[in-house]
Amino acid sequence: MKLAIVLPVLDEADHVVPRLQALASLRARGVRVVVVDGGSSDDTAAQAAPLADEVLMAPRGRSSQMNAGACAAASAGADVLLFLHADTRLPEQADELIGLALAAGADWGRFDVRIEGAHALLPMVAAMMNLRSRLTGIATGDQALFVCRRLFEAVGGFPEQPLMEDVALSARLRRVSAPACLRPCVTTSGRRWDRHGLWRTILLMWRLRMAYALGADPRTLALRYGYRPRSVAALAIMAKAPVPGLAKTRLAPLLGKAGAARAQRGFILRTVATARAAALGSVTLWCAPDSGHRLFVLMRQRLDMHVRDQPGGDLGQRMLTAMQIHFEANPDLPWIVIGTDAPVLTPGMLQQAADALESSDAVVVPAEDGGYVLLGLRRPLPDVFRDVPWSTAEVMQVTRERLREGGWRWQELPMLWDVDEPADWLRWCAVARAELADQTESSGRPGPPGPADR
Repeated sequence: MKLAIVLPVLDEADHVVPRLQALASLRARGVRVVVVDGGSSDDTAAQAAPLADEVLMAPRGRSSQMNAGACAAASAGADVLLFLHADTRLPEQADELIGLALAAGADWGRFDVRIEGAHALLPMVAAMMNLRSRLTGIATGDQALFVCRRLFEAVGGFPEQPLMEDVALSARLRRVSAPACLRPCVTTSGRRWDRHGLWRTILLMWRLRMAYALGADPRTLALRYGYRPRSVAALAIMAKAPVPGLAKTRLAPLLGKAGAARAQRGFILRTVATARAAALGSVTLWCAPDSGHRLFVLMRQRLDMHVRDQPGGDLGQRMLTAMQIHFEANPDLPWIVIGTDAPVLTPGMLQQAADALESSDAVVVPAEDGGYVLLGLRRPLPDVFRDVPWSTAEVMQVTRERLREGGWRWQELPMLWDVDEPADWLRWCAVARAELADQTESSGRPGPPGPADR
């Protein structure tokens, strides 16, 4: 049996390390641990990396995160999947217990649950959950559902819904076979019962279950449960073709013209991967001098990306035109523009920017050199692109003045840095090497060469 644990996380920096440390003995016995981050605004992914076999990004939502983790685990050869919530601990011999259940003929199952919290009646709540699961054949996510990979794939995985995804998957699996209901307990946090009140939480959950059974929309129920839907925004990436002598020319004294072009190619690929992982909405690659470069053609063909030629004019005029084209077609959809020069930008930061546009007219991520890494707009603000001294240290200051003069509400997210000069490249090499070291340590395998090795 090749078992993989899929752990979906979101803003779990305060809890993810002890949760993963508790899985160390299972990893030592060959169990693969896959952490799937849904765009955390903290450093959850960075803290998880040394303690997991794989950390990946997926659109926010347990269904999409767990499906992505299952796919990654399958690619690594896992034939049994265990889905574990970030606030749940497994029994010490979980792998052996699952192996015995499968050897006895089960295709899927779950553990009994024990709830750890302040209220004296939480043991009763856990007992009722376990009894209900035995009677109905339905498992909840708190019970650490496990399933043979082939059966998971055969039933289509978790349905893409923001609530009751565990109930829906259990119903699919139950049509094939009954679950193995293992008596040993997983331990889950009782923080939601302690925070919102025991009886209030119980009544809410029963109402939601009843409404779901009667056909209510899971998205509506998720809002009643307190689920924050993923913010959406269209994303524009301003990209210069990786042509020697044209791209990253300030890096040429260090890397040579061909090396600078290779660096630009790597930045484009990383930025596109970051944008796709954030899954905010449509992504458009605005290409300079045009979209005819082979890399852009391949992205259009293989990734089915929207690829367009950048319009004429200075940077401000090009971004202004891209903004106008977007809002003419999508007047109610927020718009975010980024370049390819900030490889430290993460999917979580893009999600933060989209969240900020729920309540503000604009959002900006300042850059250390006086410019900005990201600009997001909830509605057209043409003045923000006009008469700006581009490629100078005054860009961010002037942008603030434009926003202030227009009376717009804006938010500024934490400052980042981009890669323009040789010193920036060396700084990026150090970051990339640290990332590779974390990956190598967690996987036990030699990593690929870093930027400075290429």
